[in-house]
Amino acid sequence: MAIQAGLEAPAAVKLPSGNVKHYGAVTPMKVLLAEDEKSIALTLGDELEAAGHEVTHKPEGLSALDAALNGDFDVVISDIRMPNLDGEQLLARIKEVKPELPVVLMTGFGTMESVIKAMRLGAYDYLQKPFDTREAVLILERLNREIELKRRCAQLQEQLADKYRFENIIGSSPKMQSVYQLIRAAAGNDFPVLITGETGTGKELVAQAIHVNSNRRKGDLVKVSCHNFPETLLEAELFGHEKGAFTDAKDQKIGRFERAHRGTIFIDDIDDMPAGAQAKILNVLAERKLERLGGTKTIQVDIRVITATKVDLQKLVREGKFRDDLFYRLNVVPIDLPPLRDREGDLPFLIKEFIKKYAGGRQYSIAPATMAELEHYTWPGNVRELEGAVQRAIALSGESGELKREHLVRVTANTPKEALVRSDRRPLKDVLFEAEKAHILAVLKICNNKKGEAAELLGISRKNLWEKLKSYGVDAGEEAER
Repeated sequence: MAIQAGLEAPAAVKLPSGNVKHYGAVTPMKVLLAEDEKSIALTLGDELEAAGHEVTHKPEGLSALDAALNGDFDVVISDIRMPNLDGEQLLARIKEVKPELPVVLMTGFGTMESVIKAMRLGAYDYLQKPFDTREAVLILERLNREIELKRRCAQLQEQLADKYRFENIIGSSPKMQSVYQLIRAAAGNDFPVLITGETGTGKELVAQAIHVNSNRRKGDLVKVSCHNFPETLLEAELFGHEKGAFTDAKDQKIGRFERAHRGTIFIDDIDDMPAGAQAKILNVLAERKLERLGGTKTIQVDIRVITATKVDLQKLVREGKFRDDLFYRLNVVPIDLPPLRDREGDLPFLIKEFIKKYAGGRQYSIAPATMAELEHYTWPGNVRELEGAVQRAIALSGESGELKREHLVRVTANTPKEALVRSDRRPLKDVLFEAEKAHILAVLKICNNKKGEAAELLGISRKNLWEKLKSYGVDAGEEAER
């Protein structure tokens, strides 16, 4: 700090500390110091530089404002009393343009009124004169830690968003393309989502993708499965309870709805939810408020609700096993996940991604005959079963770089026969009928619908062709021969 001290009674006091500075390793910060008293600027500036920071000094408010708005600073330390523009005005102007830039104010008025006003305006912290200059260093150390924590949180958030970005829900089949469109639409609004799909189709992954890509991503995604709890425990999990609400309620418990405040709650296996809990959830969705079990206080909750079911929920409604009013509240944005057996062409891409995920950089291959068999297997456990199969095959591969069929598909006495072959299960005569029809119509098209030419190419009589077309329901009228 190239400043000449001109006052004898500095308001910033630099206490003796010998020849050794006791500050640990810090991330250097660019500090804008706005102070018109040279002695304070000198002592405080020296202390900050000794702690490893880079200090730029401005002696009055307008030049400090210009530097703050046009420069690249990590923090501003400003006196409240300054020429041209005081510290409170400087703070207000900075917050208008750079709301994320921290400002620490120095005040010498000896009252808390100016401090309270400064904090309301958005000051990060304050220093009340006279102060030990090392207090400022400690404030910057705390600010440093908070900035690093925010950076790490942002990094984790980015990694989480990358992990659950839409493209990571793998699949190019037409049915999955429709699912992608629905997920994108659901992430862009706050409406309830009902995800339907067999076990293992990826319902939780879809819920995570919707949450992480929504405007509630900074809040928590709180998960609960109705399948895992009996009725009384499920209500305690969802709504929480007060101490003494029931025999085992030894302490107060915050429920999952409360934990999801300003975030998203994902209720899996909603089809297993008991009737009593259904009624209470309906009230939460309608009123956005709840009471803990054994409590009397009404608690407001701001939540987005995503539910999932492994069965046709509307069928349960028709059977009287699920409330119709709750179904209509949950089924605002329905997303139906297709089973793996109906996702034509997706299997090789999924296998490739799972190998990449679990192979630890090692290369593995699958023989064409094995891949063909995998594509004809029905995968009753869906994507979850496939993922486990790839993990198992890698674990058992030994030194081989090939994943074996017997490791990928485990056929046991309990494996359903219908799971082994994903083929056309119609009677043979029906398959032959459709194949013959398709072939005859294709030949007719080649022959420009000339029945005589078509019959000759097919090696059958014209009468025989006429009879077959009639059985197909096709107009068998003869075309004039050329």
